[in-house]
Amino acid sequence: MTVITHPTVGHTPVMVDEVLDAMAVRPGGLWVDCTVGGGGHAEAVLEAASPGGRLLGIDADPSALALARPRLDRFGDAAVLVEGNFRDLAAICRDHGFAAVNGVLLDLGLSSLQLSEEMRGFSFQTEAPLDMRFSPQQSLTAADIVNTYPEQELADLLWRNAQERHSRGIARRIVRERPLTTTLELARVVQRAVGGGVRLRIHPATRTFLALRIAVNAETENLALALEQAPDLLAHGGRLAIISYHSVEDTIVKEFIRREASDCICPPRTPVCICGHKATLRPITRRVLRPGPAEVAANPRSRSARLRAAERV
Repeated sequence: MTVITHPTVGHTPVMVDEVLDAMAVRPGGLWVDCTVGGGGHAEAVLEAASPGGRLLGIDADPSALALARPRLDRFGDAAVLVEGNFRDLAAICRDHGFAAVNGVLLDLGLSSLQLSEEMRGFSFQTEAPLDMRFSPQQSLTAADIVNTYPEQELADLLWRNAQERHSRGIARRIVRERPLTTTLELARVVQRAVGGGVRLRIHPATRTFLALRIAVNAETENLALALEQAPDLLAHGGRLAIISYHSVEDTIVKEFIRREASDCICPPRTPVCICGHKATLRPITRRVLRPGPAEVAANPRSRSARLRAAERV
């Protein structure tokens, strides 16, 4: 998501120039940032859409909105910030008068703001409760999953959400050593399950933490719901832009755009089209866009960002 240089002072949005270009932001119009975070992309969009542009910024995390508000204050009523989940995108837009919008942005994943709040349990760098919720309104926590899910369900979750190839061994070890209550406890269990002698490019707990965070926040399900709603919200020629950070997210986005760019989605061997589907989108990015070397050098966390965009037809 966005990169926070300080939890209370400024931040730099990922691939901002590419986002503005993909969304064709221009003066005037209605724009929606479904994951406003610290307000970096929202600020850039509002600047490019001035005069006359308005932006609806949505975020499930009240801490993110508290950071974004002072950054966007100078835009006055042009910036409308709402606490909510983008799974309810259509209803939120309707409630705030955003119809036939010119652009919708989803910047997925975890922000550095959330990562920097140690007690929220997103990182295994410090001791913290196994929480991982984007919103305090959610009930399910990472501790609930780790300590109550059956072994097979845990293994399936690790593979499905993060393609963790040691999923079975990790799940077996978690079940054997639970209850687990803190991030460092879980990280140590995962490391023991993978094996101390294995040389890895990333910390062995990275994929486990990713898989749990995705499950806690129903990220893949909510992404699919938001994508389904987006085309009907866009005006003719309106743009949808999505930044993802791992292959599971990117596959959902890629397959959605491919499907919505097709007039027929019948199974390949169907002799005559019976689906009645009509294309709603035209891909803008034929291939996924990635940050350039200069941005990655300045902000290493941007290296996994992948941008895809499409236009309403």
